[in-house]
Amino acid sequence: MASGIAVHRAELRDGPVLPYAETGRPEGATVVLVHGYADSWWTFEPLLRRLPPSLHVYAPTQRGHGDADKPADGYLPEDLAVDLVAFMDAVGIGRAVLVGGSSGGVQARIVAGRYPDRVAGLVLLGVPADLAGKPAVTELWETVRGLEDPVDRGFAEGFSAGLTAEPVGRGFLETVVEESMKAPARVWRETLRGLLETDLRATLGGILVPTLVVWGDRDPLLTREEQQMILDAVPDSRLIVYEGVGHVPYWERPERVARDISDFVRGARGRETAGT
Repeated sequence: MASGIAVHRAELRDGPVLPYAETGRPEGATVVLVHGYADSWWTFEPLLRRLPPSLHVYAPTQRGHGDADKPADGYLPEDLAVDLVAFMDAVGIGRAVLVGGSSGGVQARIVAGRYPDRVAGLVLLGVPADLAGKPAVTELWETVRGLEDPVDRGFAEGFSAGLTAEPVGRGFLETVVEESMKAPARVWRETLRGLLETDLRATLGGILVPTLVVWGDRDPLLTREEQQMILDAVPDSRLIVYEGVGHVPYWERPERVARDISDFVRGARGRETAGT
């Protein structure tokens, strides 16, 4: 279990300043956690406290979110993928296992497909293959397109609470809601617009690194068939199903997610050492 979480700030070249959390030993295998829509690094706090110190873990907050800088534009998945590589450059990461949570897996897999030399492996935790035609997403967009500042707390609470199959700690959920409300209405709007207007299936192309797909069988947004789309598109991929878990397994089962990530990283490093 990590002894503590340090929080720093990284200034991206020609980009925003991003806060990031860091745990583990500097000599450990490097892992970068990539949060999803309307989140911040805080979404991974339960996971950060359970990952072993043998992993050197970073969790940046993306532009527009949490306490990160909030530029006027740059909220397409492609933009966030560019920021992710720039973050790795800023903190001196040459190569890492990328762990994407929810829509954060989209920019993580863009980086894996376009910059394979920077990615040792990919873990997708409750990540959509596509968002087209999902009634829940269409309904969300109808609300988000009309959001005004300050973002309504009741809306933010309902959005976060509806993601899990089981209740999570009240204090933690309150922190997640507080963090989501730091994103201005325009960031909620433009980030979701970017996800909806991007061909998400195309972002599955060209991924040749080992990939672990984790899905909760009570996910209110994503289906098993959708996860199969990812497996079919990514040659070196496998699926772990968490029974009784909703959309955010790293909230509901952080101990198991930490264990599965550790095992995956160990396996990926072993394959690299063996030259396979």
